[in-house]
Amino acid sequence: MAEMLRLDDFLPELAGVPRARRMQMQAAAREIAECYRVLRKGGLNVVGEVLRGGGEFVEMDHYPADDVFDGDSHAQYYYHAHRGVDAEHGHFHTFVRAGGIPDGCAPLTVAHASEARPAGDDAICHLVAVSMDGWGYPSGLFTTNRWVTDESWFAAEDAIAILPHFEIDHAFPSWPTNRWLSAMLRLYGPQIEGLLRHRDAVMAECQADRPDEDVYEDRRIDVIGYLPIAVDTFAEALTESLR
Repeated sequence: MAEMLRLDDFLPELAGVPRARRMQMQAAAREIAECYRVLRKGGLNVVGEVLRGGGEFVEMDHYPADDVFDGDSHAQYYYHAHRGVDAEHGHFHTFVRAGGIPDGCAPLTVAHASEARPAGDDAICHLVAVSMDGWGYPSGLFTTNRWVTDESWFAAEDAIAILPHFEIDHAFPSWPTNRWLSAMLRLYGPQIEGLLRHRDAVMAECQADRPDEDVYEDRRIDVIGYLPIAVDTFAEALTESLR
């Protein structure tokens, strides 16, 4: 049944996004362009910035080694590779930890949970992963099952409330990379919301099909929804929609 749930049915039409939000998204697109500009001047890219000094690039290892964490926002990310996807170099996983999670948002309780989940002060919400090509540019956004990132698992509407709290506002390991990733989640905010709602709908159907199993630990369910992206094209469409 879950295969029948089309991601496109959960994604908003750009014209249907409120104008004020589209203007905020346009500002994020300009921020991304500025990050690219300063990196290109030095012959750099956002992926190279997080890999610098990390030695040989090894699948499954986190880059940087201890992740990137903002103590004010409690946002966190790391870069790695493990999926063996054609044309993907690796991907960024983005999170917000307990200290940055708004009141009223709580991890989902699963009746047949087979693995302990981070809770309380250890709670952590995975928002979205950003897939990167071999040139260091984003090529897609995707959601994953709980076991992939060992998150607490927040329902989509709670994760959507948490999404605006992702902000990395310091210079480690790279000021432009941190600004770029923060802006990416603002630029594609409505699409990420759709991905999260699609994720929950797929998992709800999987759980309904197998009510006595913990489908959130099913290793056969890895990537739940994938959205190809092209920042320049989307930014142009955004600008056109605001004319």
